[in-house]
Amino acid sequence: MTTQLQELLDSNRLWAAKTEQRSPGFFTGLLKQQAPQYLWIGCADSRVPANELVDLLPGELFVHRNVANVVVHSDLNCLSVIQFATDLLKVKHIIVVGHSHCGGVVAALNDVRVGLADNWIRHVRDVRNRHQEWLATLPAEQQVDALGELNVIEQAKNVCQTTVVQDTWARGQALVVHGWFYGLNNGLLRDLKITVPNAADMAGAFDEAIASLHARHALKTDSVRGSLSGPELAPALAPAFARGAPRQSR
Repeated sequence: MTTQLQELLDSNRLWAAKTEQRSPGFFTGLLKQQAPQYLWIGCADSRVPANELVDLLPGELFVHRNVANVVVHSDLNCLSVIQFATDLLKVKHIIVVGHSHCGGVVAALNDVRVGLADNWIRHVRDVRNRHQEWLATLPAEQQVDALGELNVIEQAKNVCQTTVVQDTWARGQALVVHGWFYGLNNGLLRDLKITVPNAADMAGAFDEAIASLHARHALKTDSVRGSLSGPELAPALAPAFARGAPRQSR
C-alpha cells in the first residue's frame, strides 16, 4: 500500500472503464436525480457491502451505515438520512440489516470495552438487557447471532417510532419497514419477519418477529441437544453456558 493510495485510484479508473464499456452511458445517466426505492440501514462492517449483497447498481439503493446498525432517536445523522429518503427520494422500503459475528454485538453481549464506541454500543447492550433471560437459555455459540437478530428487530421498531416515519404514514405515503439478517458464512439474507407497512401494525409485527426468533432458536437448540444423549449432554453444554451467558447488567 502506497502513501498516496495510488493503487486505489488506479482500481477506480479500471472499474470506471469496465463499467462504461459494459453499460455505455452509465455514468451520464447517474447525473439525473437518483430514484432509489430502498433505504438500507446497516452495519459499517467492511464485509457487508450493501449494494453487492442485493445486486443493485449505484443509484438504486440509498445507504446509511454505523457500528451495529443502530437507530437512536437522538442521532440526527441517521434521522436526517431517513427524512431525506422518505420526504425527498420517496423510498418505498426501509430495511434494517444486521449480520452474523458482528463485533459490536460481541462487545455488547460480553461487556467488552473498546473505547469511545462503548457509548454507542450501549444501545445494543440495552437490547441484551431487555432480553437477557431468554439469551441465557441459549448455548454460547448461538448467543451472539441471537442478540444480533434481536438488535435488528429492536432497531426496526425504533425506525417505526421515529417522528419522520410516523409522519410519513400519517400523510398516507406508502412505506414499509423491514428487518433482515446477513450470514457471513453463506452470503444469504434472512427475513426476520418484522415487516411493518403502517403504525397500526407495528406492535403486532414486533411481537410476531420476536416469537418467530424464539421458535427458530428453540429448534436449533433442540437439534444441538438432540445430537447428544445421556451423560454426554451435561458436560458438553455446561462449559458453553459458563462461557457465553450474558453478564448481569450493572
